[in-house]
Amino acid sequence: MEQLLGALASMAAGVGACVLYFWGGNAVLDLIFPARGPDIGPNIRRANMVRPWLFLGPALVLLTVYLIYPVFNSLVLSFYGPSAETYVGFSNYTWLLADPGFHESMRNNLLWLIVVPAAATFFGLIAATLTDNIGWGNIAKSLIFMPMAISFVGASVIWKFVYDIRSEDVDQIGLLNAIVVALGGEPQAWIALPFWNNFFLMIILIWIQTGFAMVILSAALRGIPEETVEAAVLDGANPFQIFLKIKVPQIWGTIAVVWTTITILVLKVFDIVLAMTNGQWGSQVLANYMFDWMFRGLDFGRSATIALVIMVMVVPIMIWNIREARKDA
Repeated sequence: MEQLLGALASMAAGVGACVLYFWGGNAVLDLIFPARGPDIGPNIRRANMVRPWLFLGPALVLLTVYLIYPVFNSLVLSFYGPSAETYVGFSNYTWLLADPGFHESMRNNLLWLIVVPAAATFFGLIAATLTDNIGWGNIAKSLIFMPMAISFVGASVIWKFVYDIRSEDVDQIGLLNAIVVALGGEPQAWIALPFWNNFFLMIILIWIQTGFAMVILSAALRGIPEETVEAAVLDGANPFQIFLKIKVPQIWGTIAVVWTTITILVLKVFDIVLAMTNGQWGSQVLANYMFDWMFRGLDFGRSATIALVIMVMVVPIMIWNIREARKDA
């Protein structure tokens, strides 16, 4: 009860602070640039020039503190040793290029990049198309979108029960092994199988992100003019041809945005790997490797270097994503 009251009080305080800032900001502007007297016209113009920056100010401050400063700080730390006190030059970068753990992380990240965005976007597009053409489509959409409400750690716990293995003389409570045993096979430690365990982990993220892709692509499909589809029907096109040659080309920009959004998420994937395997059995990825060096290896220099690699991979895709989104807008 105390926690609930504390949470409600925090929410009320946050909303109150926003309202107070909005009201106070406008009041200060009205005092500095009064909307009366001989300078009313110039004052209004000056106030309108200042007002956007006044309300963007908190967001810009937070962006600087939590994004811009950490980037420059990571760049500086990458030239220092474990304790961030001894300057080591490019030693962390030469270590990174020769480190087998980094090579494994890069290979796995590339594998995730190939599989997850493609699969999530594909299944999302199929789900969006099918649910828009059935009577209970909204219910189906709700069920498909539901995993988006689950945290990555929560989803990992759910799928741990799916992949769980018990000794052969004990009933299998893991769904996958229960099916395998029922069909006469042998239970497997799925997440401990090198290489293949990466795909079992990818399924979790695909399961989560398919709902996101479905919602965005469903909105794009509904924006296609009916006249285009009707003209294709009159020309004798079948549903498959309409989907591939009429609908997909018209929403290709949205598909690209969804694809790249999921790609950025994949480059930062961390929670699933940490909760499921902790990077063991050949499943290491960059974000988890950075976490290992920061909090287990206590090496700020090497962890910062890995963080910069992730940033360099994310930024170009993010810029392209923003440009494509602006084109569609």
